Amino acid sequence: MLRYTLTRIGQSVLVLWLAYTVVFWGVAFLPSNPAEIFAAKGEAYYNPEIVEQVKSFYGYDRPLIAQYFGQLGQLLTGNFGFSLSSGQTVLDRIGDVVGETLKLALTATVFALVFSVGIVVLCTTSRFAWLRKIVQNIPPLFSAVPTFWLGLVILQIFSVQLGLFSLFPDGSVLSFVIPALVLAVPISAPIAQVLLKNAESTMKLPHVNTARAKGGKPWWVIRKHVLKNAAGPALTVTATTVGALLAGSVITETVFSRSGLGSVLMDGVANQDISLIQGLVLLTTVVIVVINLVVDLIYPILDPRVTRTQSKGFNTRLGSFN
Repeated sequence: MLRYTLTRIGQSVLVLWLAYTVVFWGVAFLPSNPAEIFAAKGEAYYNPEIVEQVKSFYGYDRPLIAQYFGQLGQLLTGNFGFSLSSGQTVLDRIGDVVGETLKLALTATVFALVFSVGIVVLCTTSRFAWLRKIVQNIPPLFSAVPTFWLGLVILQIFSVQLGLFSLFPDGSVLSFVIPALVLAVPISAPIAQVLLKNAESTMKLPHVNTARAKGGKPWWVIRKHVLKNAAGPALTVTATTVGALLAGSVITETVFSRSGLGSVLMDGVANQDISLIQGLVLLTTVVIVVINLVVDLIYPILDPRVTRTQSKGFNTRLGSFN
């Protein structure tokens, strides 16, 4: 288990370093100059002295390789720099709105898990073949629905035509729940597909058939024997959807006019706020990597064969060297 844990941590650190490298050099080779853009805001003419001052303050006058290692050192100490558009530190600018995005994303994840488990229960317990067929086709349908299109349709029908909630956030429950449901629809599709596939395979195992033959009720059999065995791969898929969840949050917040990382990202792109965009991308990467690392560490608890398989493979390679 120790070797497994250290391997996963090392892989996570490598991914974070590669992400920083790609983001830094991708931004460095953009044709626009953030210092010139910032100095030109609100100015009627181009002032080279202000541009040089901005470059010197933010370190844009140094060689790229020096900027690369300088920013890397700052990131290791938790310093993500300053936002050119707001004057705040990047962490403060993101911290002002990240709570709303996290609340939306976590609520959508809960809805997605409820959708997925509900689909599995209906497909494995229903006696009607036509109902099972319909339910089985729900995940592919959910995955094919674009988040922005679904959001616009929901707004048109339930807000404009029926007037059930406001076009803009008004603090009501519906103004929060409906965007979360819209975000949960595409997220639930891959989770439901993997969970359903593994549940169908688990239902054919001998110990499950024995439990059913002894008179176990369908829901009890599913809860006791099926869901736990099928949860491992579904948990991994849930972790891999974090990126799509955060990207969907940005789109959903934009469609429903909610404040959050979506509005900050839109402002950063519109103002070409390089430091803010870098901070958002890197912090998003950190979140994705950490969640996947946590899932990797939880997975052996659900299935101890993972660590045994890795240990066996390591010993085999070691024996070949000897």
